[in-house]
Amino acid sequence: MNEIKCPNCGTIFKIDETEYDSIVKQIRDKEFEKEISLREQEHTKDKESAIKLAEAHLREELTKQVTERDLEITNLKNELKTKEEQTQSKLEQEYKDELNKKDLEISELKNKIKLQESKNELEIQKAITEKDKKISDLSSELVVKSKEFELKQNSIKDSYESKLKDKDEQIAYYRDFKAKQSTKMIGESLEQHCSIEFNRLRPLFKNAYFDKDNDARTGSKGDFIFRDFDDEGNEIVSIMFEMKNEADTTATKHKNEDFFKELDKDRKEKKCEYAVLVTLLEADNDYYNDGIVDIRI
Repeated sequence: MNEIKCPNCGTIFKIDETEYDSIVKQIRDKEFEKEISLREQEHTKDKESAIKLAEAHLREELTKQVTERDLEITNLKNELKTKEEQTQSKLEQEYKDELNKKDLEISELKNKIKLQESKNELEIQKAITEKDKKISDLSSELVVKSKEFELKQNSIKDSYESKLKDKDEQIAYYRDFKAKQSTKMIGESLEQHCSIEFNRLRPLFKNAYFDKDNDARTGSKGDFIFRDFDDEGNEIVSIMFEMKNEADTTATKHKNEDFFKELDKDRKEKKCEYAVLVTLLEADNDYYNDGIVDIRI
């Protein structure tokens, strides 16, 4: 059994072990709750104090950080401003330098343009002067040439008129000469001319002969026969020549074709390879006046 004295009235109670444990437990639980409550209050106070202290510390830290941040921001702003000012100053200086450089280049270009314009103006003036001089020289030369041409033209005109006069006199002479000649003499004069021309060229034909055709046994004959031979005596070529001319006053004018058949007949009879009609007939016929004409019989 256990005895318990009441603290208020002093009464002593006797209780068994179980009741004692129950009372102790009640007392202990009450005290424990009280202690717990007290501890909770203290813990709450400590917690609040710790919170307040932590808040104060945090506030202080935050304030410090904010201050540091503000200082850093201020420093960064100042640094940025300095950089901007430096950059602006540098850009302005570069701009000024570039502007000065451009101004200098523009000034140099203007000077070059001015110099070139002056040079061009001098060259143009020089070219104009040379052109004027050349025009003046050409004008003088043209005047001289014109005078020379006029003199030459007059000289040619005088020479032509003199030659024309000589020609007219020569024509008149030959007309008079032909008028005084007989028909036979007119023909023989052309034959003599052809003979003289051949004799001038005879050195070119060392084995050839050019002689009168005197064989009239067949009833007709040509005027000349030309035969040329090689060094062995072989005939190379043979030609029957007939010369025809007539007086200007002849009443009945002959034509070249009037003699082709007879000439071809004489060629065959005298065994000549070719026949040539040397003629002064049809003097106005351009067909016979352009050189040798090939006639086929």
